Amino acid sequence: MKNPNPLLLKYYNLTMSKLQDIRKAKGYSQSMLAKEIGIGLQTIRSFEQGWRNINSTELVIILKLCNTLDCRIEDILDDEETLTEWEKYQKRVG
Repeated sequence: MKNPNPLLLKYYNLTMSKLQDIRKAKGYSQSMLAKEIGIGLQTIRSFEQGWRNINSTELVIILKLCNTLDCRIEDILDDEETLTEWEKYQKRVG
C-alpha cells in the first residue's frame, strides 16, 4: 500500500489528532477500542493515519465511538456541513 497523499494528510490531520487524542486520554489502545465497538483494528488505524475519512463513516460507527469514548460527535468530526446539520438536529429534538 502506498503512502497517503500529503495534501489529504494535511486535511485529515485535525480529525486524526482529535480521535487519537481522545482515545489515548480515555486509556484505550487502538485494538481495545476496535474490539469494544466491534470493528476491525485496521479501521481505527485508518482513521488515525488518514487513510479513511471519519467524517464520511457510517453513523452507527461514529455513535459507537462517541459512546465508548464518552465524547460528543463534534469532538471527533470536523466536516462543517455535517456539524451544521447535527446542530440543527439537536435543536429540533430538544
